[in-house]
Amino acid sequence: MQVRFADARPQGSYDLALVVAGGGSPAGVPEGSGQLVADALKASRFEGEAGSLVELFVADQGTTRRLLIVGTGKGEATDLQKAAGALVARLLTSGTETLVVDLNGAGAEAAATFAAAASLRGWRHDRYRTKLPARQRPSLKELVIVGADGSAWERQRAVVEGVSLTRELVSEPANIIYPQTFVERCRHLEELGVEITVLGEQEMRALGMGALLGVSLGSEKEAQLLVMRWDGTGGAVKEPLALVGKGVTFDTGGISIKPAAGMEDMKWDMGGAGAVAGAMKALALRKAKAHVVGVCGLVENMPDGKAQRPGDVVTSMSGQTIEVINTDAEGRLVLCDAITWVQKNHKPRTIVDLATLTGAMIISLGNEHGGLFANDDSLADQLIAAGKATGDLLWRFPLGDAYNKLIDSPIADMKNVGPREAGSITAAQFIQRFVDEGVRWAHLDIAGMVWSSKPSSIWDKGATGYGVRLLDRFVADNFEQA
Repeated sequence: MQVRFADARPQGSYDLALVVAGGGSPAGVPEGSGQLVADALKASRFEGEAGSLVELFVADQGTTRRLLIVGTGKGEATDLQKAAGALVARLLTSGTETLVVDLNGAGAEAAATFAAAASLRGWRHDRYRTKLPARQRPSLKELVIVGADGSAWERQRAVVEGVSLTRELVSEPANIIYPQTFVERCRHLEELGVEITVLGEQEMRALGMGALLGVSLGSEKEAQLLVMRWDGTGGAVKEPLALVGKGVTFDTGGISIKPAAGMEDMKWDMGGAGAVAGAMKALALRKAKAHVVGVCGLVENMPDGKAQRPGDVVTSMSGQTIEVINTDAEGRLVLCDAITWVQKNHKPRTIVDLATLTGAMIISLGNEHGGLFANDDSLADQLIAAGKATGDLLWRFPLGDAYNKLIDSPIADMKNVGPREAGSITAAQFIQRFVDEGVRWAHLDIAGMVWSSKPSSIWDKGATGYGVRLLDRFVADNFEQA
């Protein structure tokens, strides 16, 4: 769906939407339709709540036009998102091609927030639906916003495109997106100025990345380490921010195989890597004045005669040894080598990793917050603030020596799982063992956030694109040069 801003309503065929704040009344009602609109609002008990809609047909410019009155509540960002999402959800497959929204003098940020939410809610993944009935196909092609300052839209458009890339990667089935094709889907970032480096299994083996490669042993698909570097500082900032993503493109659990029911969902076990790729695209599109390196550890976890077994001991790139108790606790094995690699090669002062790491996180937080673990209070506060500003919410969990002892192994430096209790925390403690002294580090367990079984104001059922807006705001607020 294309978004454009205009000074006045266009001529021709379109649906018209007018916004109303809580307790207000619509401005810009087509001439002669005031009483009809007032009666419709009264009959619908419309009070301007965010996302509430009243739909009717009126005479306008010599034709009959669909008119929608949408509530924007208090006019806050979440209210505008609900309003935009409600409009697009109603009209996406309605047969109309153009929606004109009169924002009645909204400022630049409010208008951009509205446009971004509308664009995100209109995203669909219908690539493989060859027999989709015409009435179910998206018809809405254009959003025209009038009565608003559009100067902030280009920045938001960059974030929307980053989210769209993440959703595409997460939505594709595992026979389409696997480590090599994930890399190819990100190659276009080079055209935006992102420097891409890819390590294959031979290179990683030479570096001693036995933890990551152990996960990949049972797969015919070769593991990849995808490195994306964006330096918008012209070399002024030497140590980059590092974003590290778990990219298990399909997770059977390996020899510790998962139950069959619901296993198809494991195509989105690369949601952390997807978020890193989307964030890098957003930063590059908007020419962020920051130095950021995104690293994605890409593997497929399959059961096979060559697959690693419970009880195996692997040696990580850091030299630390790991007893693999459960091959389904594979994400942390991927992350630990990716984190070691980025520290040795780019020496970041701050690392944020993102991973669909533990089912225990979904038990703890459901699908409302991502879990946050950090070794630095200021970093945790920065990420929580970015989450609140964008709607990609986070909730902080503890770390501590008592939890750390739960992953000690009698035959290796550590084991890859602890007891049933505190499963998300012991997973974070495992990753922390690979973070160098003095490096600020945060781990985001986003297992409940990358996929949704119900629609929201900015996504339909399916991939959410969680993490892109969060990371973009985190960079903008804390790492960009003036």
